[in-house]
Amino acid sequence: MRNLKSYEIRQIWMDFWKAKGHEIIPSAPLVPRNDPTLLWINAGIAPLKKYFDGREIPSNRRLANVQKSLRTNDIENVGKTSRHHTFFEMLGNFSIGDYFRDEALEYGFEILTSSKYFGFDLDKLYFTVYPTDFETVEKWMSLGVPRDHIVNVEGNFWEIGDGPCGPNTEIFFDRGVKYDPNNIGVKLIEEDIENDRYIEFWNIVLSQYNAKAGLKRSQYPELPKKNIDTGMGLERIACILQEVESNYETDLFVPIINEISSITGVNYTGQMGFKVIADHLRSVVFALSDGAMFSNEGRGYVLRRLLRRAIRYGRMLGMKEAFLYKLVNVVIEIMKPFYDYLLEKAEIVIKQIRIEEEKFLVTLESGEKRLLDYIANAESKVVNAKIAFLLYDTFGFPIELTNEVASEQGFNVDEAGFEELLKNQKQTARNARTNDQSMNTQNESMMNFKEKSVFVGYEEIITISKVVGLFKDGTMVTNANGIVIAVFDKTGFYAESGGQTGDIGLLTKNNMNYAVTNTIKLPNGQHGLVVDVKDDELVIDEIVSLAVDEDFRHDVEKNHSATHLLNEALRQIVGPHIVQQGSQVYNYGLRFDFNNFEPLTNEQIIAIEDLVNEVISRAIPVNISQMPIDEAKSLGVQALFGEKYGDIVRVVNMDFSKELCGGTHVKNTSDIEKFAIISIETKGSGIYRIEAATGSHILPELETSLENNLERIYNIGQEAKTNNIELDKISFNQTEAIESYQMVINRRNEVEVVREQFKQLEKTLTRKLREMNQVDINDFLLLVNNINGKNVLLTRVEMNLNAGKDLVDRLSDSLDESIVFIAIVNEDKLIFICKNKIKGLKAGQLVKLAANITLGNGGGRDDFAQAGGKDITKLDEAFVAVRKAIEEAI
Repeated sequence: MRNLKSYEIRQIWMDFWKAKGHEIIPSAPLVPRNDPTLLWINAGIAPLKKYFDGREIPSNRRLANVQKSLRTNDIENVGKTSRHHTFFEMLGNFSIGDYFRDEALEYGFEILTSSKYFGFDLDKLYFTVYPTDFETVEKWMSLGVPRDHIVNVEGNFWEIGDGPCGPNTEIFFDRGVKYDPNNIGVKLIEEDIENDRYIEFWNIVLSQYNAKAGLKRSQYPELPKKNIDTGMGLERIACILQEVESNYETDLFVPIINEISSITGVNYTGQMGFKVIADHLRSVVFALSDGAMFSNEGRGYVLRRLLRRAIRYGRMLGMKEAFLYKLVNVVIEIMKPFYDYLLEKAEIVIKQIRIEEEKFLVTLESGEKRLLDYIANAESKVVNAKIAFLLYDTFGFPIELTNEVASEQGFNVDEAGFEELLKNQKQTARNARTNDQSMNTQNESMMNFKEKSVFVGYEEIITISKVVGLFKDGTMVTNANGIVIAVFDKTGFYAESGGQTGDIGLLTKNNMNYAVTNTIKLPNGQHGLVVDVKDDELVIDEIVSLAVDEDFRHDVEKNHSATHLLNEALRQIVGPHIVQQGSQVYNYGLRFDFNNFEPLTNEQIIAIEDLVNEVISRAIPVNISQMPIDEAKSLGVQALFGEKYGDIVRVVNMDFSKELCGGTHVKNTSDIEKFAIISIETKGSGIYRIEAATGSHILPELETSLENNLERIYNIGQEAKTNNIELDKISFNQTEAIESYQMVINRRNEVEVVREQFKQLEKTLTRKLREMNQVDINDFLLLVNNINGKNVLLTRVEMNLNAGKDLVDRLSDSLDESIVFIAIVNEDKLIFICKNKIKGLKAGQLVKLAANITLGNGGGRDDFAQAGGKDITKLDEAFVAVRKAIEEAI
């Protein structure tokens, strides 16, 4: 066995698979791109799902990588065991319908045992298999693995809902009886007993079946294209090859731990706190560098919890002030040889961590005050489990500190109850993750379709083309009517990809026109036209005329080019830390998602818009060329971090902006005519979304936006009058606003004035209403129930509607992963209000359920809804039904 540094292990891995014909692909960023099913990239396969389920066929069916991953399902084990982590690197090799079991196991055996590579002693290796996977047993034995080193394990089957699945074989390294004082031996593997003797470091998944709901595993059909997916933990194999006690003694962690010791003045002797801090800091540094942000929801909340957990363990080591930000450069120094982009992110990462640390130190003080307030009014000398869990889960106050403060006041804490609530929360989180990597079912017809089809749409949008492929209801046919997907030997129609919508237009045959309503990309890259030929019929080899809708295409091009300009303007006005998190380009406008640690100010929004318009007015030629990717990088061309690009790339150069892009664009920036930001909103987790428009679509989009704001301002005025509230600090003249709007193109800032007036009016009204109807929420927080780890509050109140809405907002703001459902009862009136922050629940459905039971009606969005009831005598029945619906959903 060779003693190797972590960077050597990575290099050997990549060199080996490259020699076996694999393409080495870059690590995807931890923040998933265009995959709403995942909070984080949590395995090597996660960014490759489109290949495994057949949506897309890679240019090389053999792939290998070193993939950054982040998981928090076993967070409580981090630091307790020698090998659990939140951030880790997964070495992977993949076969997409190419080689299968025989070659995969031969390759695996070679890289493990050959002295050229890792050089393991075969006697130290153990292999687990699925009990009925006799082929894998035979193959390992044919390679020289002793039968008593092959262990049957029932859990060796990889399956995540419908779609590709199959048995897997795992490889363990035996560290000897030193780590097995009772000499239990291989039973530790057989019975899945936590131990430090047998270290599982590689998993090879043989994806050969198509899982289908309702079928037993033995009934699953074979996949049309079998796949191989493997994952080897870098930290674990480094621990083995470097012959150290745990992953934390490898070269990936030792420099961080040494620096923690230096800062705290505490010698490291294996304390859990050092390990937790080192692990969590790596997660936070990489996540922030990959575009995540601290927040109170989603992935931002995960980051916040990780950082706060690290701070808590820092307190145990005597740190009472911010210190984690001082460790960032140590993490970067270790990882920069392979992840050099960390260097350019260092400054902003350090800033964000320091701000977050300092905020949490204040939060700790606030949590202590809340606890002392509870103790001062408590009727017994026990801090109940719900309060302890509320402080922990909602306010980030550690249970250890709750114990400490309670003890100082002569109180005990119901720790058993707290642990039960924590256990329920973890189980709920695990249940919620069962399908977080689910795939689509492979479409065999489309995957096997390999007829050549050439896209000529950069130069031609009208073609005479031959039908080379037809699909009806997902099945390949030779002729079909109605709505079909048709593929042609050549086409000018752009297929939806890279955020750009697919082209529309006309298909003409026999002097009859038929609408092409979309263009999609098939697994092997062909452009498929979705066309409705009604009662007519398309036939293979038939010659037709195809014409892209020129106006539609040109409008899309304006918005796509504007998206590039917007991306660069954001980086220049807001900061270079801005990373595109997704975009969609349509004919009527564009949507652009980006990360930032705070909302944009009105001044920034106007400055971004002005800068884009200024670039448009320069009339810069848009030059599009192809070149080697290294040459493009040397020109400073922007690329979507983590995206896979070929050796030759297409560069869209507008001078102001240079990006890699396969979409269609204007010839000159002046073709865009004009650019306007219509709206900006938060999508949570530090992600913001800009909606914008160009050219002739600006006026209709702005008109809708402005009219909505004017209506809201009017409603605010009416509400203020009803409550006898003066809003005299803000002047507003609706006539002037409307007149300003008529000159919107030349006086764009006037629209911003109207928007700002709305915001200020709303803030003023909300503040004054709160002053009039302020309700102490602490009493309501005591009513929170924990259902499967989620905060659920159902109660009735007697107050006016505005006070009720304010109460719901404040309660929801104070409770993470929560649903707040209140019934406002005033004389014979009954109103239900619900605010929801739990995935899988729908506020609109819950208020409608309650309203129907009380003989009323209503509904709303998934996150917020309001409805009215009539029969107050049925209120209890409504609450029972709502609670039951919540329990069943979570």
